[in-house]
Amino acid sequence: MTCREFCVRRRRLLVICGSILILVAILVLVVVMYVKYGVDDDTKGTTKNLKTIVIERCREYIRAVSQMPSSNNCDAIWEGFQNSFLGKDPCKVNVEDYDPFIRTVQQDIPCNKSLFWSKTSQIAHDFTKATKCFMTLEDTLLGHMMDGLKWCGQLHSKEFNYTSCPGWNECEFNPVRSFWRRASAHFAELACGSVMVMLNGSIDSPFNKQSIFGSVEIKKFDPEKISYVSIRVIDSLQDRTSCNSISLQDLGRILNNSRLDFDCKDIDKSEILQCINDPISQSCDCVNWN
Repeated sequence: MTCREFCVRRRRLLVICGSILILVAILVLVVVMYVKYGVDDDTKGTTKNLKTIVIERCREYIRAVSQMPSSNNCDAIWEGFQNSFLGKDPCKVNVEDYDPFIRTVQQDIPCNKSLFWSKTSQIAHDFTKATKCFMTLEDTLLGHMMDGLKWCGQLHSKEFNYTSCPGWNECEFNPVRSFWRRASAHFAELACGSVMVMLNGSIDSPFNKQSIFGSVEIKKFDPEKISYVSIRVIDSLQDRTSCNSISLQDLGRILNNSRLDFDCKDIDKSEILQCINDPISQSCDCVNWN
């Protein structure tokens, strides 16, 4: 074997070994990610340390919001929460099962402050956080405590199921879905004055009757308490005015039938982002959004 042939074979061997090492590294990474995070979020069980997270969020919120009634007791709130679903089939937790828990949380929502959203979660929450002009459900104590968490129990057991909880669409009356439907109804019932609705204009149907907003919240709007509904459609599709779309016409008919005055405006996403990045700008003053 010549020196040149030896070098060629050595290079090939090094390439093969290097490729094998890369494949092994990728496989190890996949296994680690699987163990740590799970294959699919919908297959996970109850969030670890759920009790600690919920109670700490509760206490943190009460400390930060000076107007919160002193009657709020985070330990009692936790007991009311877990009693809503523990011991029940995780696919048979009814919306009304959360009624006692909802009553343990005392918070008034100021008039002209309620913001409802559909398919605009991130930008809506960034907007309320930056400007302080509005509050979403997730900005209330109820929503703040439970945002992003997962939970379920087991039939005839007072233990949490940390192995597997039903996903959002796996069964209609799962613990998480029923909670958010009940909390959303409560949030809508508290709304008064002028309210804002932020919809996604970059999809074909900005208003969806099957969404939480379309199927729950809008049905709880009280015309005796709500004076005006400001619909803001963010980032409409090119060459189309979303406020004239069929889905928004459906929304308009629902509001008219409920004797609620409203207007609809298409808003470029850049206007919202400007207020998120520079909330003290004059154009971002709260009076300009009510």
